This record gives sequence, C-alpha cells and structure tokens, in this order.
Amino acid sequence: MNKLAHAVLNPINSLNLLSRGEIEDFTTTRGELFDLYRRCALAILNTDSNKDDAAEIYADFSDFDLHLVPQPRGLRLELCNAPAQAFVDGRMIRGIQEHLFSALRDIVYTDIKLGAKPAESASVTTDLVFRILRNARVVRPDEPPRLVVCWGGHAIPREEYDYAKDVGYALGLRGLDIVTGCGIGAMKGPMKGAAVGHAKQQMKNGRYIGISEPGIIASESPNAIVNELVIMPDIEKRLEAFVRLAHTIVVFPGGVGTVEEILYLLAILMHPDNDSSLPLVLTGPAQCEQYFVELERFLVDCLGEQVRQYYQVILGDHHEVGRTVRKAVQEQHSRRRKAKEAYYFNWELAITSDLQQPFVPTHANMAALELREDMPRHELAAQLRRTFSGLVAGNVKTFGIEQVRQHGPYQLHGEPRLLQSMDRLLHMLVKQKRMKLGEGEHDYKPCYRI
Repeated sequence: MNKLAHAVLNPINSLNLLSRGEIEDFTTTRGELFDLYRRCALAILNTDSNKDDAAEIYADFSDFDLHLVPQPRGLRLELCNAPAQAFVDGRMIRGIQEHLFSALRDIVYTDIKLGAKPAESASVTTDLVFRILRNARVVRPDEPPRLVVCWGGHAIPREEYDYAKDVGYALGLRGLDIVTGCGIGAMKGPMKGAAVGHAKQQMKNGRYIGISEPGIIASESPNAIVNELVIMPDIEKRLEAFVRLAHTIVVFPGGVGTVEEILYLLAILMHPDNDSSLPLVLTGPAQCEQYFVELERFLVDCLGEQVRQYYQVILGDHHEVGRTVRKAVQEQHSRRRKAKEAYYFNWELAITSDLQQPFVPTHANMAALELREDMPRHELAAQLRRTFSGLVAGNVKTFGIEQVRQHGPYQLHGEPRLLQSMDRLLHMLVKQKRMKLGEGEHDYKPCYRI
C-alpha cells in the first residue's frame, strides 16, 4: 500500500463550530465519536479505490491515524500514514480536503449540537434532517428547483457507467444539478456528465451534492467531483435527505441498495396521505432491459399493478431522459409555487416514523420482519425496504458482515409467494454480478436464507 507518512491540513472554508473544549473532548478521549470520524476520514482518503470491503480497507491502513490540533482561528488536521492516492505532488487533492472537513462538521454537529437522542416523532426527525442539511448549507431558499437525485449501483459495467454519464450530460445541458450517494459507478457518472454539460452552458456554479452515512461510506467513498458532501447519521436519515431535497429522482440499475432506495420511495409515494407525487424515472442502456423486466415483475408481484403509476421506464435514450426530467422539474416548480410550498425542502411529503427509525440488521430483527400480502401496500413496501437494508448490511457494512460471519446467513420469513419473488430478483442480481464485486457468480456467498 502506498502511504504518505505525514500531512498537515487546514480547513479550506471556515470551520468555526468547534470550541477548544469540544476539540479536546473529541480527541483526547478517542472514544466512539473519534473512531467514527477516523473511519470516515480513511474512506474519504481512499476515494477511487477498487475495494468495497470496509474490513479490508481498514486492515490495509491499520496504522492510519489523525489528530485535531487547536489553532487560534480554528483547527488543523494532522494525518499519519494516509493513502497516497489522495495527494498530488505531496499536496492533497482539494476536493478530498474539503470532504474531510465536511465529514468532521457533520459528525460533530450531529453528536454535540443535536445530540444522539432518539427522535420523539416523525416531525422531529424531519426537523433534524433539515437542520443537518441547513448547517451544511445545502438547503438554499433563494434558488429555483433543479436538484435531480440519481440512484444506482456503485459496481457496474463500463457501458452502464457511460450511459449514466450520458444522462448526466443531458441533465447538465438543461441546467439541472445532481445529488447522489456520492460514490463511484452510477453515482459518479451523472456528476461527471453534468459537469461537462454545465461547462458547455458556461455554468460556473454547478452543484454536485453527495449524501452518505458512516456505515456505508467505506464501500461508497465520495468521488472527487462532489463539491457539497453531507454525512447523515444513519441510512434512514440519508434516504429522507434525498427525497426532501429532490425535485425528480432518476434510478439506474444497481444491486440490493438500489432496490432498497426504490422501495423506500414507493413506501412514501403509495401512502394515502401523499397526494403530491415526486417524479421517478427508471433508466439504463438498452442491454439492461432484462434487469428492469425482473425488477418490475418483483414490484408488481409484491405491491400490485397500481405500483406502475408511480414511475416510468426509459431504456437506451439519454436525450429522452433529459427531456422528461426537465419537464418534471418544471412541473414541480409550478406546483410548489401555486401551493406556496418551499422549493428547497419538501416539507409536505408525509414520511411515517417506521421509515425513519434506524433498522439494526440483527438476526432477530431480520427474522421478525413482516412480509404478508394482506398488509397495506405502503406498509409492505416499508417492510421490504427493511429487508433489503439488512441485505445491504450483510453485503458491505462492517456490522452486517460480522453478524453473518458469527451467526450465519440471515433467516427471512414470510408468505411463500413474496419470498419466492424476492429470491428470484436476488438471484438475478447475483447472476448479473450486482450483489458485490467479484470475478464470477459462484464467488458470491449469500448473506440470507429463505
């Protein structure tokens, strides 16, 4: 492993939210909060690595360390044995340097300023999400709607990455900004394409917002195109941040994490209290037709034919995606203006507390999930979302991988038809190598058993 023995960094932008007492508490005790930041910092420095196994990354850089040093006008960061790929001629890449201090800002603000107490209600959780985004200066009340959230897999073949880049280019030419999970693959492609589109339109202030969370940041390290990074406390607040910011959502092919995101959004859109829709476009190159056929089959099997009204599928035509999304954003602008709703944060969208409560994927919690056909469709979608969240953890998160290593695969229970449909989709994801990086289908070891 190529490493840089020592580096000293100062914040590029002002970082004045930490008092000296807070810095001392944060660094001298070296407790859980410091360890959380250390792990996030290593993931950020490891940007563009081909490895998506958090445990392997931490093992390769077990001697990595960092220190926060108080200064008269803030602080500086000292790094020891950092990944050399984050530097050019001994100087850290500017985008990575900004990401390091963005992560520090969000982790400390969430813990010290907001506290780690569980939220009392859905509205309290939404307020917390808003305050984190506001502190990061992501919510901007003086700008018209133009944020397009893009979801999709981080481990995808080249033709899918190129298509995601083409879609981003089509969006950038239309003056739209990009929000993703900030990793590589279908998260980097749209940003890279949009950057070219913005440049051709002489747009100097293009926004490439990356939203991550500590449990997944090592497998989806922020790509260097991201110019606004936000670290949310958990996956549920990360998902809520996406839909509260979005004016339209575009989904590319991906693995279990992408299916989790789709189910999360459908659980919201299918809720009877949500009259106003959030446009959703599923897209990929023409050769991904089978992926979307199997995905739609799963959604219809579980949630009924009515689920089709909440999305549209566009294959192999990035220009059509650009036109469709631009029209959807304009309609969102008109609707929110007439209803006197905020452009910058979708306060009106009802998100129930069961979608906000952090789901801990222990074997007991996974086995207790309710997967019944007689449930209201939005509640079943929420339960399926938790199921796929557990599978994401078993695939790429340190906690989930360790749970599976110690106790074996997760046991999933439910009505046979639902489980069979889920199993068919998961086998398709394995066959298409979308579950985890690997050389072949037989290299994947399922983290679940039906």
